[in-house]
Amino acid sequence: MSMNDENNVTGESTPNDRAHYDVLRKDLPLHCPLPEMSLWNSHPKVYLPIEDDGKAKCPYCGTEFTLKDS
Repeated sequence: MSMNDENNVTGESTPNDRAHYDVLRKDLPLHCPLPEMSLWNSHPKVYLPIEDDGKAKCPYCGTEFTLKDS
């Protein structure tokens, strides 16, 4: 498989399917990557503090998270 072919494989071309995720309090503690991300093992798991201001950004991949109350 060539380099170009590898980049076209669904679910393997980028670390995450989306650049933003909403999370619920029941899902805390928050960590990135999430199990449902296309490459859930794309970088080391990092726990993100989201409880104080309701927003967090992953220092590895830049994915942004917003805490929703319901």
